[in-house]
Amino acid sequence: MELSGAEIVIQCLKEEGVEFIFGYPGGAVLHIYDALFSQQDVQHILVRHEQGATHAADGYARSTGKPGVALVTSGPGATNAVTGIATAYMDSIPMVVLTGQVPSPFIGSDAFQEVDTVGITRPCVKHNFLIKNVHDIAATFRKAFYLATSGRPGPVVIDIPKDVTDPNVKIPFSYPKKIKMRSYNPVAKGHLGQIRRAIELMLNAERPVFYTGGGVVLDDASKQLVDLVRKLGYPITSTLMGLGAYPGSDKQFLGMLGMHGTYEANMAMHETDVLIAIGARFDDRVTGQVASFCPNATIIHVDIDPSSISKNVRVDVPIVGPVKKVLSDMLGVLDESGGEPKSAALKRWWKQIDEWRGADCLKYDRNSKIIKPQFAVETLHRVTKGDAFVASDVGQHQMFAAQFYQFDKPRRWINSGGLGTMGFGLPAGMGIQMAHPQAEVAVVTGEASIQMCIQELATCKQYNLPLKIMLLNNGYMGMVRQWQEFFYDGRYSHSYVDSLPDFVKLAESYGHVGMKIEKPEDLEGAMKEAFGMKDRLVFMDVVIDPAENVYPMIEAGKGHHEMYLSPGSELV
Repeated sequence: MELSGAEIVIQCLKEEGVEFIFGYPGGAVLHIYDALFSQQDVQHILVRHEQGATHAADGYARSTGKPGVALVTSGPGATNAVTGIATAYMDSIPMVVLTGQVPSPFIGSDAFQEVDTVGITRPCVKHNFLIKNVHDIAATFRKAFYLATSGRPGPVVIDIPKDVTDPNVKIPFSYPKKIKMRSYNPVAKGHLGQIRRAIELMLNAERPVFYTGGGVVLDDASKQLVDLVRKLGYPITSTLMGLGAYPGSDKQFLGMLGMHGTYEANMAMHETDVLIAIGARFDDRVTGQVASFCPNATIIHVDIDPSSISKNVRVDVPIVGPVKKVLSDMLGVLDESGGEPKSAALKRWWKQIDEWRGADCLKYDRNSKIIKPQFAVETLHRVTKGDAFVASDVGQHQMFAAQFYQFDKPRRWINSGGLGTMGFGLPAGMGIQMAHPQAEVAVVTGEASIQMCIQELATCKQYNLPLKIMLLNNGYMGMVRQWQEFFYDGRYSHSYVDSLPDFVKLAESYGHVGMKIEKPEDLEGAMKEAFGMKDRLVFMDVVIDPAENVYPMIEAGKGHHEMYLSPGSELV
């Protein structure tokens, strides 16, 4: 079978089982678009901005575990995609991004729409390639998908000069079934001796805590995690990215930890004597002040990435390996040992945790005449029965969704954690809905975030994506305003979002349904009506209390035991 370079690109995508490719055409990729036109297996989704393409591919990947794929042109097409690539890189999301490049003879000549895509993306990809010969396409694609999905996942960029996809140059095609990369050999299993050591420490612990992150979700290790945690009866907390890996409604779950984590989760972290970190990377929003992080704990750390071990916090028992395999081996070693946790100590530990829970750190005014954002998220949970895919943008609304939705399943909570990318929610929701056409997909956003990629409402109309958008509208860049209130004496410098559009009319102008909801008593009925429209995108403009803040809150540079619990309170 002889194919052109452009046809080989499409055939490689078919070989990798790619369903959707999110993209935007331009001169450097027109040969590839022409090849796309002639086939039906890979569906192209035309976005309205290249950032939207990468976020949609990201949302698809997070919700399925499969690699997301995006296609953009050279120059500004590639640079517009960088934010989405960096977003995926920070959260270890498998993605392959195809970028067009000027013809090979013109590279380095400042040709029209030329940028050094390999150089620009190098700091925010797992790897990138510049294809220089049509004969290299198939092997490069095989390597790219292998790299993106194995070990610690991440985005891979393939930069393709236009002449490499020339339709007049055809070569025999075969796709490599196996790939071997001499310098890349991800670990396949954890060290059994270290696993035995970890189990011994866990069984001798008096104040143990499981601390889990996005790595559990990425490796589809939720079942193994639940089995181990329930078998031991230990408390468990989670990072923002790990929510849903362990059921949020379970009595052993302490809630999210970190800057906006619960009082009981943060205090348990501060007082623990054995910390079992699974698929988490000890980032600054979780640790707070590193010097006072888990001061009394022996730390066990399981991660696929050896560079994450002792990177931010020194650990005592490192275990490098895939989370699912390591957890399975832990369960085997635990059964084999016949050991039991220290029941009396564990009972005392749970008694202390229940006292911390008594602080009711997530309480808010349930009798407010203005809609509270917490109430809006709780209503969303009630109406969707906790079973929706929830994509969020970044800010206060993101934290309220994380605190109040109670995710019981993995891959249902889709948000930008590491990079904190405003504009992520709507295009990510599109990728989720494409992957799960029958599912309820909610986008929780703010009036500042939604306007960063709002043009994707046109994409939703073109492909009949029935997203339900809940805009928590407080007229501010909420998290910026909160910090200015706390730390800048209320000087709200440029955090008020002035000249807002009429979001109902704006949604309607794109062909969607718009609603404005201003009273708490109207919220549940309106939301039920919205989710009852199975084949329509509904944009709910929910007017909320502009003064509401996210609590608890740990100030940057403070420890887990130093939290703001309510307005005007001192650090506890």
